This record gives sequence, C-alpha cells and structure tokens, in this order.
Amino acid sequence: MSPSQRLDTTFAALADPTRRAILARLASGEASVTQLLEPFAISQPAISKHIKVLERAGLITRGRDAQKRPCRLEAKPLAEATGWLEGYRQFWEGRFQHLDALLDELKSKQKIRVRTKRKGDHR
Repeated sequence: MSPSQRLDTTFAALADPTRRAILARLASGEASVTQLLEPFAISQPAISKHIKVLERAGLITRGRDAQKRPCRLEAKPLAEATGWLEGYRQFWEGRFQHLDALLDELKSKQKIRVRTKRKGDHR
C-alpha cells in the first residue's frame, strides 16, 4: 500500500466516532471485543465490523490469548497521519504569525494617527 493509500485508509477509519472511541479506549490498554462493546448501544457484529476497519487500517492488532483475541492500539498509522497534518499546522501557524504582524502594524499606524490628530486639535 502506498503512503497516500495508507493515509486514506487511516483517515477513513478515523472518520467514524465509534471507531475513534474504540481507539481512545485502547489507548489505556488492550481490550477484548466484549470489553470494547460495553459502552456502545450496538450489536457485537457491528462492533466487530468497526474492529475490522481499524485492523485493515493498521490502527489496531489482535493478539491470541487462548480463546481470547485482545485488541491493542498500533501507533504507526497515527504517527504517519500526524506527520502529514504537521506540515499544514506549520503552514497555518506561519500564516497566523504573518497576520499578527500585520495587525500589530495597523495598530501602530492607528495610534500614530490618533496622536497626530490630537496634537492638531490643541492648536
């Protein structure tokens, strides 16, 4: 899978709030499907479908522990998505810094105009 396809798959998996909640739960440690199902008002087959989407995206893995197959969070796809987003964060941060500088310049010019106008009023 190409880097672009991996990002597409990661963001598609993250687009669903249930899947994001599953990842948030797994951030505190591995869990069984039954444990992941507990906070949701959905069926076991529905949660299994969400898990499969996360698994295909590489966001989780499933281990083998006797009859159980605990799920655990995998950080690599999230790190790749964060890296991709970081470039845009830097871009917007630069744009906001530029905007701040322009606003400071406008405020300075406005203060000079006000002071000049006040001096002219006293004459």
